Amino acid sequence: MTAAALSALDVKNISLSFKGVKAISELSFRVEKGEICALIGPNGAGKSSLLNILNGVYAPDSGEFIFEGEPLRDIHPLEAARRGIGRCFQNNALFSGMSVIDNVIVGLSRHARASLIEEALGLPRARVQAREFRARALETLKLFDLERHAEVIVRALPYGVQKKVELARALVGGPRLLLLDEPLAGMNAEEKQEIAAIIARLNRDLKLTIILIEHDLGIVLKLADHVVVLDYGKKLADGPPDAIRDNPDVIAAYIGAPHGELAA
Repeated sequence: MTAAALSALDVKNISLSFKGVKAISELSFRVEKGEICALIGPNGAGKSSLLNILNGVYAPDSGEFIFEGEPLRDIHPLEAARRGIGRCFQNNALFSGMSVIDNVIVGLSRHARASLIEEALGLPRARVQAREFRARALETLKLFDLERHAEVIVRALPYGVQKKVELARALVGGPRLLLLDEPLAGMNAEEKQEIAAIIARLNRDLKLTIILIEHDLGIVLKLADHVVVLDYGKKLADGPPDAIRDNPDVIAAYIGAPHGELAA
């Protein structure tokens, strides 16, 4: 087995441009199986663009990534999901007029066996699939203590609860790599701690590899096993949280804060 096959993800020399402007430049790093890797950097550093490449929204200009030993370069989001790459977006992407459980069931669409005609006519295979999907969605909601909200319309729920629903939808399909784009954005301190604890539990209990973008450095330093720092699309630093906290280049170019503030 190759070294690449032993890791969850190898990003290899990926570059991406928009109208001639470099968003990502020759970026390479590795994410080991079962770790939480945090991507940090200022707005416009290329963090979300990288996640968009990893789940097939964008195709890189050059380079590739190796997911569980298989080189990938130009895939579509549905194919990424089928391969085991899940994604939560920065902005809430739930269907606000649907119930919680129906939103989570959407995350199982890649597993559908019944055709649209079978579903429309309520044929036996579609009915069996609907029961299976509902049971699976309910089990996933239990991981987030959300089963009591299963039939509630999403728009009626507080923002922090909606973010848990979005996590449940990303998780229900059984991804092996979960991409989280600012999962704590817009939350108060208590909500941030709750969601961070859920992320840590999912990583620990499900052996789930997670890549997350997060601006709260206090949470990053406590939650992540590995931190990659981006600056204008280039890798500035790559290593364990303690090394990133003490890296003078990171402090000067990105964090811009005294050491004491980083340790807070």
